[in-house]
Amino acid sequence: MYISEKKIEIRYAETDQMGVVYHANYLVWMEIGRTNLIESLGFTYAGLEADGYLSPVTDISIQYKAAMKYGQKATVRTWIESHGKLRTTYGYEIVHEDGKIAATGTSEHVVVKKENFRPVSLRKIAPEWDAKYVEIQRSKD
Repeated sequence: MYISEKKIEIRYAETDQMGVVYHANYLVWMEIGRTNLIESLGFTYAGLEADGYLSPVTDISIQYKAAMKYGQKATVRTWIESHGKLRTTYGYEIVHEDGKIAATGTSEHVVVKKENFRPVSLRKIAPEWDAKYVEIQRSKD
């Protein structure tokens, strides 16, 4: 299974009054991890948009395990959990420098035409990208 990793330096602005990372920032880090995965495979989300397609989130889930704080560094690990005809599910682990898991999660996405939001198969519009996702996915859809 292919896993991309992206380091995040936790900024003061990402924390609450207790110095703990505000919960919504983990979702932002998941997006950073997803973008990093896509780019590490040789594709770009911006290229998808330029071709007239979007990939909105249809479901997202996160489980918080161990708080992160200002001054620490997080690593976002991202992989393709599953990839089918229309849906792709990304998996995530956000970990402390010592390897302790801070959060886990998944996000589900579909590709849609920008002008009408109708779903379209990644296989149809980007066959190489689709084939790579099929190859590296963790589980079969």
